[in-house]
Amino acid sequence: MASLSVGNLGEYLREQRRTAQLSLRQLADAAGVSNPYLSQIERGLRKPSAEVLQQVAKALRISAETLYVRAGILDAERDRDEAETRAVLLADPSLNERQKQVLLQIYDSFRKENGFGAEGIPGAEADGPGRSDGSAGPGEPGGPGAARRAADA
Repeated sequence: MASLSVGNLGEYLREQRRTAQLSLRQLADAAGVSNPYLSQIERGLRKPSAEVLQQVAKALRISAETLYVRAGILDAERDRDEAETRAVLLADPSLNERQKQVLLQIYDSFRKENGFGAEGIPGAEADGPGRSDGSAGPGEPGGPGAARRAADA
């Protein structure tokens, strides 16, 4: 079976497991996955779901986000850019709290419209109001009058 391109995820998991002084069987039991499946992940033969990575991260007591990046589920640079954008908006002393929240809501609505959910994962659904067709309605972030409401805030 050919190895999948998972960004050295398997090697990293094996290294973390050994650092935690856990056997393959112990980690599989703690993560709630089968021993053969975990072995295949470590050897690069299987690409685990985000849910499995979260369980493994919890069992290893490491960041699930780190595993998501290594597995190619998250783009670390894009997520860092999003966090920086939010930080700049929140740190602006010329805006009051309500204005900052409105800007963040508009930002989130544009990201969702462009295929990036609130968590930075393409296709993920952001929480919040919206129409069934995915467009924002009047009074909603990104909807008609949003820029005017932000300026008036």
